[in-house]
Amino acid sequence: MFGPTCIVLESLIKNRLNTNIRGEPKGALKVIRSFEFVFILQLMNDVMGITDILCQALQRQSQDILNALHLVRYTKILLHELRQDGWGKFFSTLVSFCERQGIDIPNMSARYKEGTCRSCQQQDHVTVDHYYHVDVFNAVIDFQLMELGTKFPEQTMELLTLSSALDPTKNFESFNIDDICSLAENYYHGDFPQKDLNTLRRQLQHYKNDVIIQAKFQNMTSLSKLCQVLSATRNSQYNFLIDRLIRLVLTLPISTASTEHAFLAMKLVKTSLSNKLANEFLENCMIVYFERELADTIDLDLVIDVLLL
Repeated sequence: MFGPTCIVLESLIKNRLNTNIRGEPKGALKVIRSFEFVFILQLMNDVMGITDILCQALQRQSQDILNALHLVRYTKILLHELRQDGWGKFFSTLVSFCERQGIDIPNMSARYKEGTCRSCQQQDHVTVDHYYHVDVFNAVIDFQLMELGTKFPEQTMELLTLSSALDPTKNFESFNIDDICSLAENYYHGDFPQKDLNTLRRQLQHYKNDVIIQAKFQNMTSLSKLCQVLSATRNSQYNFLIDRLIRLVLTLPISTASTEHAFLAMKLVKTSLSNKLANEFLENCMIVYFERELADTIDLDLVIDVLLL
């Protein structure tokens, strides 16, 4: 698309009589045919090429959690490899492209000039090569790795991995009693005291040798469908702890969406004026915002009476 885009801009420059209109494509063409633009364009292509498969997987309506987590790990590995060993190939490809398109390649050993190029603004130790390699190439990849680390911390990945042990698809292929017990103990300890954990393990042993092999539980498509069938067949009464854990796991997407809505609301509320508010006070206000159903049940007169005491 690079070549056709340049041709279109050149055509606009030649054929437009209006000076103002002709100036816009001329400026755009100058930027597009600059080394810096091409460098960033190729870097975007390489980085987004690595992350695209993960992005597509996360956007699917029906997600395979384990495969998605594997993709997160592989994406991190590929980005690390690009950062550590990919510069040479990246730069040679870039040079080859610039030569084909007739784009000037700067002297990579020269001092990099920034700002208005005045001497007082320059750093003697920063070369053009250092700027593009360290300040752009490495920095962009580091930012992507940081984003993946923030969105998918190890604790979250462990939670999702353990949750997948309840997944009924492929005839309960991922079922694992130890993982399910670890899930309840490590992430839902408030809902499963020690005596319940012991009972949960025994229920899971019966569940494995009874529920899973029943024909009505085969070919399940989702955890929510499993929960419905457990309730309809009254198995949830005998495996009440398993049913409780499944329902808790099913709230994960809802919790995530609620949290995202809360942070979006916080961005709108936390203006320069409200920044003066204490964070704890603002957080308390936000609870009322995104837990509106609970807030509606609160008697305001009772709250006032309590505060007046």
